Amino acid sequence: MLARVREIMIDVFDDEDLTITPATTADDVDEWDSLSHIRLIVAMERAFGIKFANAEIESLENVGDLIDAIAKKTGRTQ
Repeated sequence: MLARVREIMIDVFDDEDLTITPATTADDVDEWDSLSHIRLIVAMERAFGIKFANAEIESLENVGDLIDAIAKKTGRTQ
């Protein structure tokens, strides 16, 4: 799942060289601001056919949290 999330992030942030790990946060990605965060969440929702509640979005602290939330909603393993 990390690979799929990375693909989506590369598209959202328009950065082919983007390296992410589960510990990656918005502070680690120059292009990750509040507007791109919204675009990222929408892209994840579309790609995985899910919908996040505002409380879920606010609780995400890093890519690992995002992957965990997607896995929980889709029933997939990471």
